[in-house]
Amino acid sequence: MYKSISLAVLTAGVSAIALPTVAFAGGNHALHQTGAILSPENQEIDPNYDILAAHVHRKGRVVTFHMTLKGTAGASVPEANGALAGAPVQSYVWPTSLKPETVGFEGGNGILALVATSHPDFDDTPLFDEDGDGDLLNDGANWHSHWVVLTPNEACGAGALSVQDIPDGTNPKMPATWPGLPIYIDSPGFSPVMEAEEITLNVAFADESTVETLSYDGVTSALRVNQNVHAPLLCVIDVFDVASGDLSLPGKMTGN
Repeated sequence: MYKSISLAVLTAGVSAIALPTVAFAGGNHALHQTGAILSPENQEIDPNYDILAAHVHRKGRVVTFHMTLKGTAGASVPEANGALAGAPVQSYVWPTSLKPETVGFEGGNGILALVATSHPDFDDTPLFDEDGDGDLLNDGANWHSHWVVLTPNEACGAGALSVQDIPDGTNPKMPATWPGLPIYIDSPGFSPVMEAEEITLNVAFADESTVETLSYDGVTSALRVNQNVHAPLLCVIDVFDVASGDLSLPGKMTGN
């Protein structure tokens, strides 16, 4: 059963629970980490988006974001729509407490989130060839990473979120690897690693002091491109699962 996403989902809070009774072979999963955000199994959703645990840790300026899923990370991708208008997007998301300017966006109050995503109808990583076939613009279905800024947007539904739009005629600061879309999105090229039930992203920051107090949540969600391909360009339409869901009482990054 999908849950409609709203700003309340990221501020109301979902309490951590006892460790799920699921056995995994390795000891490096998010599920095994001290301080991980835990989430109960949900038999009503795709197990490949059913979060058991989310965790973030760092070593110096390199921060590792990972999740343990009930199923197989990355095994479910959206069906192609055949056009950009109405194109579906599916994502593993780590909303963070970091300010958008930490990664090069114009300053603001939106939620900076790290995302691993798949969308077969368009490619928004024009600097990278994820499938190695020599074509930079044909691999949107391959799992890849983004930084996005999420903000409340009533045009997406009551209390809903969207990726923040860039208004016509404005030129806000964007990261160097911004793909040129009229939204607050960056395509930094960090490669998601999918290994059985675990998804992992390693992210390097230029200044490790900017992430010393980083906190996070874990979310799996669906987004959709507006049928008019216009603002709001990209709405969050469904939340599959939430781990914590409370950026005032989130998971705290470990390591140093």
